[in-house]
Amino acid sequence: MLLMADELGLPAVGQPSMSLSFAGRPALSVARRELLQRRIRWFVAATITYNVIEAVIAISEGTRASSVALIGFGLDSVIEVSSAAAVAWQFAGSDPERREKVALRIIAFSFFALAVYVSVDSLRSLLGVGGEARHSSIGIALAAVSLLIMPLLSWAERRAGRELGSLSAVADSKQTLLCTYLSAVLLIGLLLNSLLGWSWADPIAALVIAAIAVREGINAWKGDTCCAPSIGQRAGEPTGCDCCSTEVTGQGATPRATPDASQSA
Repeated sequence: MLLMADELGLPAVGQPSMSLSFAGRPALSVARRELLQRRIRWFVAATITYNVIEAVIAISEGTRASSVALIGFGLDSVIEVSSAAAVAWQFAGSDPERREKVALRIIAFSFFALAVYVSVDSLRSLLGVGGEARHSSIGIALAAVSLLIMPLLSWAERRAGRELGSLSAVADSKQTLLCTYLSAVLLIGLLLNSLLGWSWADPIAALVIAAIAVREGINAWKGDTCCAPSIGQRAGEPTGCDCCSTEVTGQGATPRATPDASQSA
């Protein structure tokens, strides 16, 4: 994202200009930023709509089939809705950047809540508390459909978020991508249970889901989304990855933005 000059310690208005760009691209125009923000709102709306449907189907079918993995998958859909809603709230304001940290915290807490619930339920199932998971054709079909749809939504939002430099949009896209991994894990667990009668595969799949959720929650909490520097991060400080780089436009090609000589004096 473009950062305010005073936040970066850069020249004020009237001093030599210094604009930031990412991954070698020119600094975004106001019109381009507004377009990207609109796109993110549309991607968020699509994600919310799909995940509401997914959650209703997964939780109801998981309850019927006593599938911890399917219920966990449905709860993840609920959490994805809260994550997408947090990003929608962020970009509904006149200054989305100022709401970024709160949105990231909401996303992180959502991951942690999912991990705790699914872990407890999975361990109960492995210890024999509750019934064994049964075959679920609906669950298998749902996992397969999500395996096709979610990568597309994630890619679209991540691309727009990276260009805009929005940590929360990229974090939300990673949560959407997580649904792809969860869909694959869920599908494997349900198929092993249905075809081979391995009822333990269901809670094991759920524990894998919980582990992935913890990792992504930590990344979201730290803002580690492999994107632009967050608000308050000084120019020249490393972002922790090389997927985006900060350059100075109009003053020669240098790897990072630094104050000019007048500021250094």
